[in-house]
Amino acid sequence: MTEEIATDVVIIGAGPVGLFAVFELGLLDLRCHLVDILDRPGGQCAELYPEKPIYDIPGFPVVTGQGLVDNLMQQIAPFAPEFHFSRMVTGLERLGDEGFRVTTDDGEVIRARIVVVAAGGGSFQPKRPPLDGIEAFEGKSVFYSVRRMDDFRDQDVVIVGGGDSALDWTLNLEPIARSLTLVHRRDEFKAAPASVNKMKELVADGRISFQLGQIARIEGEGGQLNHVHLTTKAGDLSIPSTRLLPFFGLTMRLGPVADWGLELNDNLIAVDTEKFESSVPGIFAIGDINAYPGKLKLILSGFHEAALMAQAAKKLASPNERLVFQYTTSSTKLQRKLGVVG
Repeated sequence: MTEEIATDVVIIGAGPVGLFAVFELGLLDLRCHLVDILDRPGGQCAELYPEKPIYDIPGFPVVTGQGLVDNLMQQIAPFAPEFHFSRMVTGLERLGDEGFRVTTDDGEVIRARIVVVAAGGGSFQPKRPPLDGIEAFEGKSVFYSVRRMDDFRDQDVVIVGGGDSALDWTLNLEPIARSLTLVHRRDEFKAAPASVNKMKELVADGRISFQLGQIARIEGEGGQLNHVHLTTKAGDLSIPSTRLLPFFGLTMRLGPVADWGLELNDNLIAVDTEKFESSVPGIFAIGDINAYPGKLKLILSGFHEAALMAQAAKKLASPNERLVFQYTTSSTKLQRKLGVVG
C-alpha cells in the first residue's frame, strides 16, 4: 500500500498562478503540494517562452517568463511547498467532509481538504512522435520525461529535439549514459545558448554524438528498444539505442479533470467570481483553466483569482477559526511568516 501524503491543499499545475496561490494560501497557514506534468516549475512561462518578455505584470515594466517564475519561487520559499514534477493527476476521490484523495500516474496518493486546479489551458502532455508501434515501448524504453536518472545509467540513449528539455537532459545524462546521441532536424536550437555551447563542446570532445536528421522508425522486442533509425541528408542511419527520449513539444488537454463531474463551459471549469470555486465544493479553479463572465486570460487576473480563492479555502478548511484579513505591509505576524522580521 502506498502511504498517503497528508496536506491542506493540492494544487494541480505549477505555473505562475499555481505558484502565487502557494503564497496566498501560505499566508493563511495552509500547506500546499503541487503536481505538474512538467519536470520543472513555471508552466508555459518556463517551457514555451522562458526568454520571452512580459510587459503586463504589475511593478515590472518588463520581465521574462523564466524571470517571473524565479521571482515567484523566491517569494513562496518561506512556505516550503512540496513539488511532484513529471506527474499527472489521474484520480480524484471525494472523502466526504474530510476532503479529497488525489492519485497520480506514479502511484502517489495525496489527501487534502482543498483541491485547486491551476492547470492553464489544461495539462501539458508530450506530443508522441508519429512512429509505428511506439506505444509498445512507452514507459519501458521510450520516455517523454526523466523521472529517475538511474533508469538511463549505462544505457545507449538517443535524445530527439532542439529545445531546452532536449539540451538539458543531454548535458545531465551524458555523465551516466553508456553512449548518448542527440538528434535534431536542423543545426539551430531553441535552447539556452550556454547549453548549446556545452553540447557542442561534448561533441567536439567525442563524449556524445550529434546527428542532423529525423527519426524514421524504431526497432526492438517486448517493449525493449535496440535501434533507432534516422533519415539524414547522407542517407539512412541506424543507431544502437536502449533508451529514447523524444522531446517533440507539448499539447494542452483538459485530461482527467474532465471526468471529475465538474460543470464545464467550453471545456473550461465554470466558477463563481466570489470564491472561484467549481460546481463541486472544495475544488477551486484559477487561471486560464476557468471560465466566468468577463474572464480575461491574463496572469494578472490569475493572481487576483488566487487571492480570493485562498480566503474561501481557509474558511472551508478551518470553519471554526475566525479569519481576520491582514496586510503584509503592516502585519508583524505575516512578516514573521515571510521571514522579513525576527
